[in-house]
Amino acid sequence: MESMNPKKFKRILVGVDDSPDAQLAFRYAMNRAKYDEAELVICSIMESESMNIYQALSKDYVHGQRAELVKHLEQYQKLAERVGIKKVKLIIGEGDPGETMVKTIIPEVKPDILVIGSLSKSGVRKYFGSQAAYMAKYSPVSVMIVR
Repeated sequence: MESMNPKKFKRILVGVDDSPDAQLAFRYAMNRAKYDEAELVICSIMESESMNIYQALSKDYVHGQRAELVKHLEQYQKLAERVGIKKVKLIIGEGDPGETMVKTIIPEVKPDILVIGSLSKSGVRKYFGSQAAYMAKYSPVSVMIVR
């Protein structure tokens, strides 16, 4: 029966934004990281396609956006530490969320599992979030999709 024990994760990667499904994914990832005594890596992606051309070309704008995102992620980090997670790291990517997560963030972080929400940030509930679907299909690690 020993083979029936659930796997303990050593490093959990969670993608966050302010959507309700991402918040739920973050809470799940925190609980699992605490239970497994795992490292929690909190990630968010700056979507450059949501910037207009003038914003994208302005270093001041991009650096300001990045600084705001870092402050926001630090709030997630503080919460995770208050919950009792001993090792918490932050990482920011830039570009298309699904592709950046699969091709850049996961190879860099080397997590045991990726935890993400399933609905698009734009609130279109008609379809399974295309970013989540992309990550589930192409991720080299297991993906836990929270909905």
